[in-house]
Amino acid sequence: MPSSMPATQPPDGLPVPRRIMAAASVIAAIVLVVLDGAIANIALPVVADTLRVAPADSVWIITGYQLALVVALLPMAALGESLGYRRVFAGGVLLFTVASAGCALAPTLPWLVVARFVQGLGGAAVMALGVALLRFVYPQRLLGAAIGWNAVAIALSSAAGPTIGAAVLAVAPWPFLFAINIPIGAIVLATARALPAIEGAKRRIDPISVALNGGFFAALVMGAEILPSQPGQGGALLTVAAVCLVGLVRRESGREAPLVPLDLLRVPSFRLSVVASVLCFAGQMASAVALPFYLQHGLGRDAFTTGLFLVPWPLATAVAAPVSGRLADRMATGWLCALGGLLLAVGLTLSAVWPLEDDLTPLLAFMAISGFGFGLFQTPNNRNMLLTAPKARSGAAGGMQGTARLVGQTAGAVIMTLLFSLVAGAVTAPRIGLTVAAALALAGGAVSLLHVPARRARPVTTADASVRGQ
Repeated sequence: MPSSMPATQPPDGLPVPRRIMAAASVIAAIVLVVLDGAIANIALPVVADTLRVAPADSVWIITGYQLALVVALLPMAALGESLGYRRVFAGGVLLFTVASAGCALAPTLPWLVVARFVQGLGGAAVMALGVALLRFVYPQRLLGAAIGWNAVAIALSSAAGPTIGAAVLAVAPWPFLFAINIPIGAIVLATARALPAIEGAKRRIDPISVALNGGFFAALVMGAEILPSQPGQGGALLTVAAVCLVGLVRRESGREAPLVPLDLLRVPSFRLSVVASVLCFAGQMASAVALPFYLQHGLGRDAFTTGLFLVPWPLATAVAAPVSGRLADRMATGWLCALGGLLLAVGLTLSAVWPLEDDLTPLLAFMAISGFGFGLFQTPNNRNMLLTAPKARSGAAGGMQGTARLVGQTAGAVIMTLLFSLVAGAVTAPRIGLTVAAALALAGGAVSLLHVPARRARPVTTADASVRGQ
């Protein structure tokens, strides 16, 4: 196998001046992708009115983007391992930037949806390879802190997105929401030259496996979304997803570097981190759907008040992420993840059972506890997932990280959709949803405890896995 690092590159991270520029490039690109997704949500009513389409049709602006992300994460990770991380990462930023121009110029909804899908493909390269590149930018002793600051950027971008979008729409038409990506993308491309030029393994990527991967995730996401309202079609799509998954696993089994990282999933520590991530992100998304309905439909608060009371969550996540990142470099990650899952579960349980009808003030504390727990869990879990993989498979680990997040978020949204369709009452369904979200978070923390008997996460080799029978 070709060396994963050129001879001129330091074996454990980049020198400080170059390291700062490289890290800034990665974080800025990830912020660009996350911020764009958050900004687009608030523009849907304006876009629907301008393009004269039904509100339900305008949702495809969001769905197309998310669908491209989930379908392309693993293929982009494989492409990065084959052609080189920096090359594919920069190509993703370029594709995202060009597609942003296409969104700004869109005269019709189909044009805009296609441009958003292409944006999602570029965003998938950024999300799959950004964290993998940080592994080569920072020395291992600082990797937890680096992942923590990356989580801070994502949390703040998610929180600031609606506000930034509203500010832009107050002074400019909606195409400017996408046009502002162009200069930012150009800056990211300029600084990307500081990233390490990791040599690709030149592996062949099987197009049939890519098609099966796309069919699985597309059918899974779309089938899960329509299952509560259209059980027949939803069930058929989920059946298609299952068939595609079986075919994909059979085709990729035995490959040295499979598209779906079956080799990594055989390692217990990596597998536990993936399961814990899916559970906690399912809880996070279920609560993100339940809380606005609880506050607005159940308690009669307006949208502005609802937004204010939810702000402590991302702010607390931004505080916790760098703290947990530094701690993860010094202690067992299992305890940190378990404590994070427990705090998240406590915050969500209190939100569900506390009588908030007359006074919402306690919710501020509950949101802060939930957000702090989420940040405490997320950074060490991502660090463990990344360091459990051999360095040559960092792209696959990063792709699986993003895939676990999106699968968990899809599951959380489906859970809330089912609850809303099965449980009557504007208060009852959201409160049950928050309780279920708490249980999922607690389960994620409990799974993380299984890491504790093992030593701190470190890169493993094929020989290691063989000796352990993994």
